[in-house]
Amino acid sequence: MTYPNRSTPFPYSLQAMSATARAGVLSTPHGEIPTPVFMPVGTRATVKALAPRDLVELDARIVLANTYHLHLRPGAEIVAEAGGLHSFMQWQRPILTDSGGFQVFSLANRRVVTADGVRFRSHIDGSEHLFTPETVMRIQGQLGADIVMAFDECAPYPVEKEYVRSAAERTHAWAERCLAAHQQPDQALFGIVQGGVWPDLRRWSAEHLAALDLPGYAIGGLSVGEEKALMREALEAVMPHLPTGKPRYLMGVGAPEDLLNGIEVGIDMFDCVLPTRNARNGSLLVSDGRLNIRNGQYARDFAPVEAGCDCYTCRTFMRAYLHHLFRTEELLAYTLATIHNLRFLVRLVEGARAAILQNRYAEYKGAFLDRYHPTDPDARARNHEALRAGRRARDRLIT
Repeated sequence: MTYPNRSTPFPYSLQAMSATARAGVLSTPHGEIPTPVFMPVGTRATVKALAPRDLVELDARIVLANTYHLHLRPGAEIVAEAGGLHSFMQWQRPILTDSGGFQVFSLANRRVVTADGVRFRSHIDGSEHLFTPETVMRIQGQLGADIVMAFDECAPYPVEKEYVRSAAERTHAWAERCLAAHQQPDQALFGIVQGGVWPDLRRWSAEHLAALDLPGYAIGGLSVGEEKALMREALEAVMPHLPTGKPRYLMGVGAPEDLLNGIEVGIDMFDCVLPTRNARNGSLLVSDGRLNIRNGQYARDFAPVEAGCDCYTCRTFMRAYLHHLFRTEELLAYTLATIHNLRFLVRLVEGARAAILQNRYAEYKGAFLDRYHPTDPDARARNHEALRAGRRARDRLIT
């Protein structure tokens, strides 16, 4: 099947490249998004512990909301009656909604998959629901985000290659149905490349979806337990088969080293709950790794979380104060820690963008990773062994 070229109100301007790393600008009805960009996750129409003004101050350019959760509560109809997500959550910059596919397929024994869609039971009250490509497009239309995602099947890891192939075939068929059902000219529909850790399946999936001539493309089904080098192999297989002039979005990835590796191969957009979830557990991102602010060594540490960080938390408070807040379970702890972690990642990708524009991305990435060590040497050795085991497992699953 062939598809005509489609004009889009969401132009992506590629401004510079440093090897395969890209810097661009994606235009949306709610503003321009300089890329590469990290998107904070606002699952239920809120980024946990933060107000929209906090997100503006840390310069988040776009946030992500979750179709599955908002469908269950409060319901897409209520959001639509409120004027859409921008009005409902009082966020006037761009919003992306995922399709809910990852959440639905995570329900395991609560869902049944057919060629038509997925019938599932709510994790909240057990009520039955049906997601098809058409209903997902209708729900996302009611939510009113700038960017919406096609319905896809996210295969688990590890699993047999033939299952991954079947899931990708379903994803392709559903993407075509989403495109046919897409009626909102002010929403950009992104397709989602699947294929697990198999480079040949990733190339095949990318080629099929590229033929749809969509405004943008996501890479799903990674960062689900596979080793990082296998993710890198999958990404390198995909990139040459996606249109150069369209944005590329790696779903669910947010560790600093993964952001930099993704940018290096040509990814433009990222999202992940990691910085906000870790913040609520007292794990703070700093330039040489992470620190657990709950530890007793910070009780008399009167320095900021990160010297030179321009976030509100670091400009205003000391480590000893955050340690006190976490130890006494004060709610402010979650806000201050989340502000810092999100600003850390926003600054990281801002620096990456500036380095790409100056054609020195490899230098920028190398300087950061030379200092940043999220794990100890013994853990890195275990990761290398896990990678080898993962490759052996992948080879055994090929059918």
